[in-house]
Amino acid sequence: MSSNLIRRAVVAVVAIPTAIGVVYVGGWALTGLLAVLAALGSAELYRLADLSGIRPVEEVGYVAAALLPVGVFAATSDGLYLGYRYLVLAAAVYVITVMAIAVWRRNPEDRPLSSVAVTILGVVYAGGMPAFLIILRHPPGPLTAWGATWLVFLPLAVVWICDSMAMAGGSAIGGPKLAAVVSPNKTWAGFITGSVAAGIVAPIYGVVLLERFDISLHAWQLVVFGVIVATVGQVGDLAESLFKREVGVKDSGTAFPGHGGVLDRLDSLYWAIPVAVILLILYDVI
Repeated sequence: MSSNLIRRAVVAVVAIPTAIGVVYVGGWALTGLLAVLAALGSAELYRLADLSGIRPVEEVGYVAAALLPVGVFAATSDGLYLGYRYLVLAAAVYVITVMAIAVWRRNPEDRPLSSVAVTILGVVYAGGMPAFLIILRHPPGPLTAWGATWLVFLPLAVVWICDSMAMAGGSAIGGPKLAAVVSPNKTWAGFITGSVAAGIVAPIYGVVLLERFDISLHAWQLVVFGVIVATVGQVGDLAESLFKREVGVKDSGTAFPGHGGVLDRLDSLYWAIPVAVILLILYDVI
């Protein structure tokens, strides 16, 4: 077994039980983990921007990305119950702050428009998208800690199964490339295999885990959920690959030995988690 595979296995053995434990505890433990990942993810995005000649307002980006999950949890009934209107006000203050700093520290030749845009993107992308997990873990309804935990892992499991089966299907079947310029190894066969596999696994997950904690979803709802979340997640993967392709790097960082950076590990989930929340709201689960 190669050293890279060993590192991957060690990370997985440690990360999966840790993630389950943190999600089960929820609250500030989960919020703190998301805040750390947000800061690291925004730093990786800003590094990619630096490589393309854009200078983000990094300091306020890291801090705001880390504070966004904190704000989301504080707005929930299990947090400080501040209400989400304060998040909207904080977002307005943040945009004004970033633009004010750009006026002070950037000259026209420093590409201030790109600087401000990338700074804000780093916060929304790396900090805001994963923060939707907090809504799954602390929904308004009366879910037990284990029920909410397995609800959080529903989109995660769907994406992980999709990734594995997409790789297997692409290798076994081959065929036309999905996006040859952005990600040469991905094929349409792998893309379809991953989404179909997710649509099969999601209702099984529902029967085995969700129904045990009184989370009832029709089989067709879970099939639709699996296919949509997996499909969206794969496009999210391509989006992050596009960023890396622009600056000519293989990985966004080295936060996870053998797995790359935070953006590399969460690329599909950045898109999949918010879409999962939308679907579960439409299904009247949360």
